[in-house]
Amino acid sequence: MRVHRRTATAALAVIGLTAATLGPAGLMASAAPTPPEPPTATPAPKNPTQASQKIRKQVRPENIEAHLRAFQEIADKNNGNRAVGTSGYEHSARYVEAVLRKAGYRTQRQHFEYTHDEVKSSKLTVAGKTVAHQVLSYSPAAKEGITGQFVQPKVITGCDAAAWSGINAKEKIAVVQRGGCSFSAKSSAAGAAGAAALIVYNNGDGELNGTLGKVDQTHVPTITVTKAVGADLIKESGPQVEATLVLDKLTEKRRTFNILAETKAGRADNVALVGAHLDSVPQGPGINDNASGSASILEVAVQMAKQKGITNKVRFAWWGAEEIGLLGSTHYVEDMKKKDPESLKKIAAYLNFDMVGSPNYSIGVYDADQSTHEAPVNVPEGSIQTESIFTDYFDSVGQPWIDSEFNGRSDYQAFIENGIPASGIDTGADGKKSKGEVLMFGGVEGAPYDGNYHTPKDSMANVNMHAVDVISDAIAHTVFTMANSTKDINGR
Repeated sequence: MRVHRRTATAALAVIGLTAATLGPAGLMASAAPTPPEPPTATPAPKNPTQASQKIRKQVRPENIEAHLRAFQEIADKNNGNRAVGTSGYEHSARYVEAVLRKAGYRTQRQHFEYTHDEVKSSKLTVAGKTVAHQVLSYSPAAKEGITGQFVQPKVITGCDAAAWSGINAKEKIAVVQRGGCSFSAKSSAAGAAGAAALIVYNNGDGELNGTLGKVDQTHVPTITVTKAVGADLIKESGPQVEATLVLDKLTEKRRTFNILAETKAGRADNVALVGAHLDSVPQGPGINDNASGSASILEVAVQMAKQKGITNKVRFAWWGAEEIGLLGSTHYVEDMKKKDPESLKKIAAYLNFDMVGSPNYSIGVYDADQSTHEAPVNVPEGSIQTESIFTDYFDSVGQPWIDSEFNGRSDYQAFIENGIPASGIDTGADGKKSKGEVLMFGGVEGAPYDGNYHTPKDSMANVNMHAVDVISDAIAHTVFTMANSTKDINGR
């Protein structure tokens, strides 16, 4: 998942809730940090969701949990992960296909090429001591080794040329803090300043995993360390201290795939597209990120197959290679543009679900109307109306929600870049929960939404099934609503 900014400025008063009506924020633990109990909401207003009531009841949390347990078992039997290009991904795909076919769908694998990036060995030594680190995917190799002194930019995040202005970084190992820009921008800026390699230290607790997004000649070998290790490196830096990084990698072209399936019923020229990425990071099973989204839309698909009288087709997509750069969803859109540009106009809107079971969750809806966050990307016409289907639903059932920045940092990016309306829900990644969010959802203030993000602990034991249940109902309602009419979105 690409992280969304989240703010609890969907004020309690606006949604008809106060700290008093919510009561004390209880804790519903199945993981650390202890996840929240559902808040006690005010009575729901007159319910405009009667039409979706049946399918919401059919989308049962125990069925979604069974899908999640299947994904966990697959990871357990396949080196602990379900990453792109692995047996874990292949078996995850087979599971999805088997469930869909049993429900009556025809499934399609849409293949595409990607750059496989594998670390064969990596070692960082400082003053003769080995230092723990992670390698960013698509980092250049340093098979022969790079030795140099540490150097820091004027601005600790090291995002651009200005941050390095006046700093002699030639043939040194740059040390910068996470934040402010992408890892790619940091690596390119360090390289442009003359650095031979880059170390990014975390700005919060825990390990730091990530990607440079793609192979790029402007990048330098780039690794990450924890916040504590970063502080030690800075403390030890000086002309007398040298570090050596040796990094051996395998980089080659390989093929992977998306999975597509659509309802038999409904018009084909006005399709509601629903997606979630199926791959995990190599570091863990990825049960919240993103088996939770994959399992939720899978169960909605099973129940939508039973809907015979819908107006619009619903197409479901399980994207591959999201974790290494949103590759599957991007390929889907680019392939459509190349082969049949008119078909893009037949997509009424795209709904994205990435991490919907964070243990210390809050419920964030992509902020297309920019009521909280100014969007750094284009917001296609119709996105506000798509957002409103979610928010109106939550308001109607008395469920608190917040705005999550509409920034394109997940699989909706390629769609909004091509003018297709989009919306979605997430429950938070490694950001910290605010006091206002604790009042709305319970949980632990100042703790990450998901402290297991991109680690081996992103497992079945650390998924909040209450959050999954709440959001799967919202998915069912929104998909059913769009299957019957998208008039408010695109006039059809």
